[in-house]
Amino acid sequence: MLLYYKPIQKIHTVVDIPKRAGQIGRDSVHVYLFAERYLEQLMSKLKKSGIVKSIRGAAGGYILARPMEEISVGDILRALEGSLDPVDCPGLLEEGCKSADSCVTKYVWKRINDSINRTVDDIWLSQLVEEGRNTPCDDKDRSQCKN
Repeated sequence: MLLYYKPIQKIHTVVDIPKRAGQIGRDSVHVYLFAERYLEQLMSKLKKSGIVKSIRGAAGGYILARPMEEISVGDILRALEGSLDPVDCPGLLEEGCKSADSCVTKYVWKRINDSINRTVDDIWLSQLVEEGRNTPCDDKDRSQCKN
């Protein structure tokens, strides 16, 4: 998986939930430059993964389903993007491939895959929220402003 702008914006969306009084709703769509329908799709995936839960009613929206100290960037990315492995090497699967026994590159891909997964699993939503609080405001990019 290559990280393009959209997955990074998706992480911003989840980071902003605790910053916005713990809730994100339809009125937040303009902040992320997403269409309302697209934001709903993102939230649906996050809800299915147990990261957010929905609140119904006029003031409804989404809140975190568990403490932000228990939600990793890996959890968020996997919920929204699927596998984080940059290479889908058949040699790493149980059934393997024709060259699996003599292939040395599968060890390279395994280490890369493991490293990426370990890294994103070691970064917590609470850390990103705290980092956001320490980021000075830039008028051109309001998503980085302190609340």
